[in-house]
Amino acid sequence: MRADLQASFEEYVAARRPALLRTAYLLTGDHADAEDLVQTALVKVVPHWRRVADRPDPYVRQVLTRESVSRWRRRRWREVSTQAPPERGATGPDLDQREALRAALGSLAPRQRAVLVLRYFEDLTEKETAAVLGVAVGTVKSQARDALARLRASLPDVDPEGDLDGDVSAAAAGPPPR
Repeated sequence: MRADLQASFEEYVAARRPALLRTAYLLTGDHADAEDLVQTALVKVVPHWRRVADRPDPYVRQVLTRESVSRWRRRRWREVSTQAPPERGATGPDLDQREALRAALGSLAPRQRAVLVLRYFEDLTEKETAAVLGVAVGTVKSQARDALARLRASLPDVDPEGDLDGDVSAAAAGPPPR
């Protein structure tokens, strides 16, 4: 990679890494997986940096979401569900609500979760979300509708007129400190 391209890539990573990690955390539900996902996505972006350097965010988002779905597909047969979650260090109304939202987001299919993250956290339009995921706009609409219906069903105590962006941002903050 040429020195000027390498410098522009390094500047991009330094500036956007926190935002990419938040998005990846919302896609994976785990900090370690989010870091791995961002690293893998950036490694896949490097060979194409010359082509996307002028506007890298849409391309990086696309690689991030597609890699997230691919990783989930590869790993899902290895995961073992448990009846009771592990112990939690702290409790309280905000923490309980945040944990409930995190669990509800985690129960969504990867594509539904990706649609919600891109639409409501990344604030992309339906058309932009469809382009990132490589699907039709109608698919984005139906996935969002179905995902929001599942969230409403799993979280009946949450105000439907409430601020979803704030709640998703709170979920992105991660698990409570121990």
